[in-house]
Amino acid sequence: MHVLRPPRGIGGGMNEACRPSTCPATTSPSYCCAPAIPDDVDALVFDFDGTLANTTPVHEHALRLALRPHGVDLNHDWYVRHVGLSIHDLLAALPGGRQLTHDEIIRHSRTHLLATMHHITPISCVVSLLHAARRAGLPCAVASGASQLLVHPGLDALGLTDEFAAVVAREDVTHGKPAPDLYLEAARSLDIPPDHCLAIDDAPDGITAARAADMHVITVADGHLTPTCKGAERTAHLFASEAAAPMPTTISRFRRMTT
Repeated sequence: MHVLRPPRGIGGGMNEACRPSTCPATTSPSYCCAPAIPDDVDALVFDFDGTLANTTPVHEHALRLALRPHGVDLNHDWYVRHVGLSIHDLLAALPGGRQLTHDEIIRHSRTHLLATMHHITPISCVVSLLHAARRAGLPCAVASGASQLLVHPGLDALGLTDEFAAVVAREDVTHGKPAPDLYLEAARSLDIPPDHCLAIDDAPDGITAARAADMHVITVADGHLTPTCKGAERTAHLFASEAAAPMPTTISRFRRMTT
């Protein structure tokens, strides 16, 4: 777990080239680019891959390239079902994967990912939520199933490093997602009770992990933030009732903005 310097304000956060665009309007009340944050939430904890950054295609491609010399053709549908697992856990779950040389495959995959890190793009709605939370003075952390070796360069590529008080990655806990360890460690690092944290994760295993940690949970679907099934009625009401409000106004209705 890497505890970073205290997050600063929004000014100068993202690199100009990576600045997210304004999210498109939607008619669905359960989708909102500017969700309200419940008043009993004191911190936000974000997954990285597929949540803050659109990295799923490049991760799948890197793993497929690394597996090919071993005679394994990575199935796309299988990969999509297991998105959110660390590469160690992916290889352990892969049919026949336990017989493969994991260290070599992981090294080749990470080499490709690091070489293409500058191509990753932010997921606009999630980054907008992060920025709004920081304007509201809420501390934020990352809880990622990936390695610190990939998460920190990814945050740096998006210009988001200074927004997080802590970054928790797979090597920092005993069990990865869907176990709650990553989210619990992130809450501990922020010194906030887990049930006062809002988790944002795109993958089924990540959602399961956040729920097991007793956190509020919203997820990413088709580039939008949307409530998960557990507690969805309450969260959807917050999304719908605040959907038309600009994000800073939305959040200020639940907690005082910092000056």
